[in-house]
Amino acid sequence: MNLLFEDDGQIKAGAILSESDAASQVELPGGRRIKVKAANALLRFAAPDAAQLMTGAQARLGEIDMALLWESAAGTDEFGFADLAKEYFGAEATPEHIAATILALQASPMYFYKRGKGRYKRAPEDALKAALASIERKARETAQIDAWVAELIAGRAPVEISAHWSQLLHAPDKQSLAYKALVAAADRARMAPVHLLAKAGAIPSTHALHFEKFLRATFPKGIAFPSDIEVPATPDLPLANVRAFSIDDAATTEIDDAFSLQTNADGGYTLGIHIAAPAAAVAPDSELDRIARSRLSTVYMPGNKITMLPESVVSVYSLDEGTTPAALSLYATLDADLNVTSTQTRLERVPMDANLRIGALDELAWMDATNDGAPNNTMHAPSLRVLYRLAAKLAAARGEQVVNRVDYNFAIVGEPDAKDCRVEITQRKRGSPVDTLVSELMIFANVAWAGMLAEKQWPGMFRVQAVGKTKMSSLAGPHEGLNVPHYLWATSPLRRYSDLVNQRQLLAAISDASPPYPRGSSELMGAVADFDATYSGYADFQQQMEFYWCLRFIQQEGIEKLTAHVIRENLVRFDRLPIVQRVNDLPMQAPGTQVVLAVAEIGLFEPALHTRFIEAVPDAELDESTAN
Repeated sequence: MNLLFEDDGQIKAGAILSESDAASQVELPGGRRIKVKAANALLRFAAPDAAQLMTGAQARLGEIDMALLWESAAGTDEFGFADLAKEYFGAEATPEHIAATILALQASPMYFYKRGKGRYKRAPEDALKAALASIERKARETAQIDAWVAELIAGRAPVEISAHWSQLLHAPDKQSLAYKALVAAADRARMAPVHLLAKAGAIPSTHALHFEKFLRATFPKGIAFPSDIEVPATPDLPLANVRAFSIDDAATTEIDDAFSLQTNADGGYTLGIHIAAPAAAVAPDSELDRIARSRLSTVYMPGNKITMLPESVVSVYSLDEGTTPAALSLYATLDADLNVTSTQTRLERVPMDANLRIGALDELAWMDATNDGAPNNTMHAPSLRVLYRLAAKLAAARGEQVVNRVDYNFAIVGEPDAKDCRVEITQRKRGSPVDTLVSELMIFANVAWAGMLAEKQWPGMFRVQAVGKTKMSSLAGPHEGLNVPHYLWATSPLRRYSDLVNQRQLLAAISDASPPYPRGSSELMGAVADFDATYSGYADFQQQMEFYWCLRFIQQEGIEKLTAHVIRENLVRFDRLPIVQRVNDLPMQAPGTQVVLAVAEIGLFEPALHTRFIEAVPDAELDESTAN
């Protein structure tokens, strides 16, 4: 006799060698012998032999119509597999038919539910339809994935993938068909997904790659402002009797600081430092405040920026030439020797006479009084000369050391994602008279206003530096780097949330009102906690994008060699480009040594610059061919 039985979930057959009530000793067609418990025995049969039975059953299995088999079980609650075989194949069903039936039942859990030894139950019609639909859907999905994989490997990006390349790379839904296709294609092509998408033309540009990654990580809900946002009305304020002017880069559109200077009868002056005053109308926890709180700062990068406040708000409060916007003004009375004798803070409207640009002022025509009235000079030149003298006096009082460092300006000509886009990088030495004037007067205002809050023992968003570490603090403290007893940011409220918060405190202070952010304010403490990390993250992104555009510049100009100066060990600072990085094969050189480096490889996807050491050229002038 032979035995059909279940062994570890599989249907098998073999010849019975011996048996008892509890178990049977069975020899399988391959000769292996196993012990089969009586509970797993399904069918005893004399012929054919076990091997022929299983071969025939497999053949019959392919002929079974599962829908018809399911219909054959209608009208029964539970049934045995042999009974169903006779219902389907007829009363004379052979052992092959019976074995084929249990194989079908075992392989089709969506049609039949197992209820015990050799017993099954027909699946409900609704459940079966749902299961069949799921199988059909999975088959369609598999076919779709296979089609997309073939397209990607062929160097073509299906629109369903190219339209969502950023999400697939930076914030993927790993259960989506597009992601599964991308991963499968990248694995088959032995290529990183980002390079596969780039090869297939799905990524507009490497610039878009970095920008979209930043947006996905930092602004997951997007950077668009609500279309229906309302700009609060500017309060009715007195008009200041000044002619104010601002000093900014040519690309600056959020102009939030300006100056004025009046000559007094005693030979002294009245200095006005005027700061845009959005806090006069943007209330805490208003819709606009929540927007600014979520962003905390304007994000800057070459050729673009993401503003903290909507343009509709900026345009109302920006200190634009020819307007009279609201401003928080710090007035300082100066004697003839430019000593500060008193200060006063007022909220008012300020007539903006001019928006001066740093590029034009760097030419220093205003420094020479003989140029006054010349077409290329500003009518505010006499005031600028006095303000520069005052700034130099303030810097000296703080013990400020003149630092001749170089800044870099980036201009992106054309669309950043266009192939014909060009980048222009120009140098600008810091420490110029204009830089000194602007920076020292801003420090003066921020120190004066920090002192106002500190005197009242009011909290704010103070900048505190101790042991070289700078942090935001809700309590006033010394800033060792600036050598001042207390310091805050209050001069850029259109661009930094810290300044907006501090301006609210200052407005309350000058009007004898209660502070919007009292001690222990959870809103203030939350902003303090979030600001440093967010502001640092924005700065890191700006630095990364400046590095990216430096690489584009090197490619654009066909530069093959670069010069740099050693900082320490193998860390170098490049000449004429704002890049500081390590050179792996740099031999030991003394700090300050100039070295020549070959451009070995540029990776715009990372981004990365790989260089190779050529030579050290201490105290030597390099030929233009080796300079960048």
